[in-house]
Amino acid sequence: MNAIDSLLSGLIDYAGLYPPAGLDMQPAVRNYLAYKRNRRSELLGRFIVDWSRLSELREIAGDSLADLPLSVVASSAADMSNIAKFREDGFRVESVEIKPDKLDEIDLRAGRTMPETIIYFEVPVTPLKTEVLDSIRKVGGRVKIRTGGVTAGAFPLPEAIAAMLTAMASRGLVFKATAGLHHPIRGCHPFTYEPESQTGIMHGFLNLFLAAMDIYFGGTEDRAQQILKEEDPEAFRMTADTIEWRSLQWSTEQLRTVRREFAIGFGSCSFVEPIQALEGMGWL
Repeated sequence: MNAIDSLLSGLIDYAGLYPPAGLDMQPAVRNYLAYKRNRRSELLGRFIVDWSRLSELREIAGDSLADLPLSVVASSAADMSNIAKFREDGFRVESVEIKPDKLDEIDLRAGRTMPETIIYFEVPVTPLKTEVLDSIRKVGGRVKIRTGGVTAGAFPLPEAIAAMLTAMASRGLVFKATAGLHHPIRGCHPFTYEPESQTGIMHGFLNLFLAAMDIYFGGTEDRAQQILKEEDPEAFRMTADTIEWRSLQWSTEQLRTVRREFAIGFGSCSFVEPIQALEGMGWL
């Protein structure tokens, strides 16, 4: 794998069921299966679905159910305890994503899953709650951070994201991101696909993952903020063996390491939009 492959492999979990796309189950499943046959299929991660919609998924997917590696959004401890049953029924549940309401729910919900199940706990980027991160580390969980939404207020500041990246890296925590990362480079874009959608500054997924890269290899929080705030596409460069931001560069091996050990990927309701943007930059 070259540098760009190491950065992008399996990067995008498909969340077509969720806003702003908000597709019905049938077109979302159809899209995912088509993306698996797409020439950019190496970027595709898991299909994200609510636990409450698994029966609907089975009905729509039919014989293709085994072709859908799943990350399931659970809402209760009872959901967690049913993972083994759903796997026996043919669901490829590879990870579970939950949003704990209380600190003690982290231990409770982790205890309801099979040992090999990957669990992502969604925690707020701001205010930074280090005690929650400590609890997630204790149970061997991973972190899910929300980096946007359909309103301006849903986007955390770069300073808050940089602080979260630092806190996670210092604890050896692994994370994924979700929401608002349709574009490689930070910039002003519509928040939804509606004709009258409000526009505003949205984070770039290249900004996020390169900031994570720098933090992981000992960079400062201040420099991570600078990377997150970068809006000039010309500041980012790619060679066969490196990805670069201004005077910094990261090797293929470093990119592979961080994608495996720290910054796993992100959920997006669009698989096509990020790819088209990368193609427009000449990166794909």
